[in-house]
Amino acid sequence: MSRPLTARQQHVYDFIVKTMNELGYPPTRAEIAKALGFRSPNASEEHLRALERKGAIRIIRNTSRGIRLPAQEPLENVDSLSCEPALPEPTAFQGLPVIGEVAAGNPILATEHIDRYCPLPAEYFTPKADYLLRVRGLSMKDVGILEGDLLAVHRTERVRNGQIVVARLEEEVTVKRFHRQGHQVTLSAENSDFSPIAIDLRHQALEIEGVGVGVIRGGNGQALG
Repeated sequence: MSRPLTARQQHVYDFIVKTMNELGYPPTRAEIAKALGFRSPNASEEHLRALERKGAIRIIRNTSRGIRLPAQEPLENVDSLSCEPALPEPTAFQGLPVIGEVAAGNPILATEHIDRYCPLPAEYFTPKADYLLRVRGLSMKDVGILEGDLLAVHRTERVRNGQIVVARLEEEVTVKRFHRQGHQVTLSAENSDFSPIAIDLRHQALEIEGVGVGVIRGGNGQALG
């Protein structure tokens, strides 16, 4: 952070950090305005731009939740770290496995799904990442998760409403935002071109493979939280 923040800017920054720690993703401008009593999202935008000028955050343009903390993006070129081809039984540190196409019915970390390894420590992400999943399609583009990105995933079956999850529904593995009410689960895209997926747990099987904890842009670029 290059310059000290005003009291109001500090409140905005603290709310961003709190939201990301609790939900795993940043707030929208409207959510900031509502939480801090601003008259409109435009006031939030002004404070966000001031925070960006002072080096407290980075703004990703044209996304509703495009706020990143500098501590979450220190890498400039992941390819320069020389990702290695996958090995069946790695005996030394190789980093996080990169998962490509996932065959129906097979564990997501099955050897045949691992394309290579990227030498990032699991602890680079919070909570720690267990693998990197290659993103297909643009269903999550409005939160900055794009085709070809690598989504860092923490393996867990315990998720909260609002978190971005890797879910296995029948024979498909998908990345969506999770919401559950009773027996009903909704997996929502972050792209208005895609309809939500409604699931009745009494009649359909749903497995949670983990929660998203970060993104590596394009699989070979900036690391984003």
